[in-house]
Amino acid sequence: MSDSALDFSRMFHVVLVAPEIAGNTGAVGRTCVAVGAMLWLVRPLGFIIDDRRIRRAGLDYWEHLQYRVVDSVDEVAEALGRDRLWSFSTKASRIYTEASFRLGDGLVFGSESRGLPQSWIERQGDRLVRIPIRPEARSLNLANSVSIGLYEAARQAGGDLG
Repeated sequence: MSDSALDFSRMFHVVLVAPEIAGNTGAVGRTCVAVGAMLWLVRPLGFIIDDRRIRRAGLDYWEHLQYRVVDSVDEVAEALGRDRLWSFSTKASRIYTEASFRLGDGLVFGSESRGLPQSWIERQGDRLVRIPIRPEARSLNLANSVSIGLYEAARQAGGDLG
């Protein structure tokens, strides 16, 4: 399905900023298919998009994935609206369950080793959220974080995925 045939307001969007690990991106893609979300990959990517590790992690789901590769997160903001983006960061004070997710929202996640750029975080205000974790854990795996956030968004939207 071409992007022009998609109604961005009728789905959730997962935005990975500079993802580094092909297997994580494949697992995120699989989760997006399960929920009916679109995946946005923001360059630079730490892998080639047709990497076999992406396909293996996504199994036979990858052919059903709606995705777009863009050069900046600002392109996503232009397509969806900046006020529709929720950014996930360990630096946020607001817990993700306190956000009010709606269909058409984008959930933005940073790279595995660096997270989101500080310049992006500083502009997010009350649209910056975190998944609570114990202090002994620096962060969660990217694919797990996306699953937690995306399924909470789907739950708030009524939870009926099919």
